[in-house]
Amino acid sequence: MSITRSLKQLLMACLLTLPALVHAQASDEQAQSLLKQLADASYAEKGRIINDIAGSGDERARQWLEAFADGKLARVEEDTDVAPADTFVIVLENRGRDWTVADALTGDEIGEISRRNLDSIRINNALRGELDGILSVIDLKVDDPEQRLAAARGLRGSVDDAMVENLSELMAEEENNSVKAALEEAIAIYRVEELGDVDAVETLSGSLNSQARAALNAASRSDDAALAKAAKEAMVSIEQKLKMNRAAETLYFGLSLGSVLVLAAIGLAITFGVMGVINMAHGELIMLGAYTTWGMQQLLPGQPGLALILSIPAGFLVAALAGIAIERSVIQFLKGRPLETLLATFGISLILQQLVRTVISPLNRTVITPEWMSGSFMVNEGLFLTLNRLYIIGFSLVVFAGLMLIMRKTRLGLEVRAVTQNRAMARSMGIKATRVDIMTFALGSGVAGLAGVALSQITNVGPNLGQNYIIDSFMVVVFGGVGNLWGTLVAGLSLGTINQLLEPWAGAVLAKILVLVFIILFIQKRPRGLFPQKGRAAEG
Repeated sequence: MSITRSLKQLLMACLLTLPALVHAQASDEQAQSLLKQLADASYAEKGRIINDIAGSGDERARQWLEAFADGKLARVEEDTDVAPADTFVIVLENRGRDWTVADALTGDEIGEISRRNLDSIRINNALRGELDGILSVIDLKVDDPEQRLAAARGLRGSVDDAMVENLSELMAEEENNSVKAALEEAIAIYRVEELGDVDAVETLSGSLNSQARAALNAASRSDDAALAKAAKEAMVSIEQKLKMNRAAETLYFGLSLGSVLVLAAIGLAITFGVMGVINMAHGELIMLGAYTTWGMQQLLPGQPGLALILSIPAGFLVAALAGIAIERSVIQFLKGRPLETLLATFGISLILQQLVRTVISPLNRTVITPEWMSGSFMVNEGLFLTLNRLYIIGFSLVVFAGLMLIMRKTRLGLEVRAVTQNRAMARSMGIKATRVDIMTFALGSGVAGLAGVALSQITNVGPNLGQNYIIDSFMVVVFGGVGNLWGTLVAGLSLGTINQLLEPWAGAVLAKILVLVFIILFIQKRPRGLFPQKGRAAEG
């Protein structure tokens, strides 16, 4: 057994045999003495002193040991304006000639000290490795169950025979089932790796933890036939769970892609259904919403969360105003001529792309994701859901619900439905179809802007952003049924999921081709889509 391993066992054994909770706070004199011993000791002696600090019961012990592990625990060598000699400090910022420090005893920031006046307490890799385990054990004694759970999970793969008995005692006293299970798993990994315990394999049979899988994988190649057989069976069980989690992850990514398609297509479905306009500039309206988000972050630097929230109404308004300008300047003169509107709006899309390239830049822009949208949500150790996509799914559903309320509960919605079903009859009933066209185009364009706001959180913003979604948007509209919001929702989520399921084995390009072929075959059987439009206009 190596010296390092012996040292680790000694430290852990001493630490774990301390009372579960030591409430007595060490005095500043005692704390100063411990830190001075740590600074003056050799590497061989530092291990014992680390153990003394960890077992002191001092609430500041964790902070000292973390700073020591990071190389940020130091001692002032000479008297300075902010601290006398022999004061122990924690470095808060170590850039430049003067470093910002805090008093290690009080925790208060005391100012800047020249790095030449600081003697960092040195640590080597061996001690740093021991500290990880020691810090985890310290956390097993805190009141917060989440912190205890994190500590228990951190011990997996680092347990040795000096720790097992005491960890078992802690596990018996533990009231939180998740913490208890994590400790049991940590001990089982040790028993499989070091003792070849067949019974411990059963404990790990359903674990998705990488350390557990590594232990089982090694055991499956063991010379012990019983151990190897049990480990292989456990690995089969784990592999099935992993496949289910991968399938769930694929479904999640499919739903997130589908929600983006819903946002991109729902405005197109409204304008296409009411006005019969094939708007090839719809993708550029999405692009304008994304650039609005980027622009808001330039106006509010350092506040990405606030900028994103303000971008929601701003993106809607920018795209809606652009939509009104397009409708008033071009589309109103081409009503009833779908092919000409297609060509005209395609030209507008090229103009808008070039305008953005000229005014802003042809290069992509990055939009900062707020902290509350960053990271992921852990369902289990084999399935993590990224928060930005989770927010986009929720956002698309909120926008959909808002549009449904507008279409079902407002006068504008009533007029839109009337014009959609029979424009001539709606006119005869006193509905101003021209006004409805303007408002509908503005609403559809504004929703496209909201799609751009959402897209800015999962991809770079560039002049060609909208072109990546315009064809998919038309496919969603045709598949779901022209002008039907429920059809757009179902079609968008379905096509997004199908595309995501096909991509792993068919590739991105072939997956899109297969989806297109599927839609072509589908509309041969149901030309009006999943949810066909009702009314006389649908019969024409």
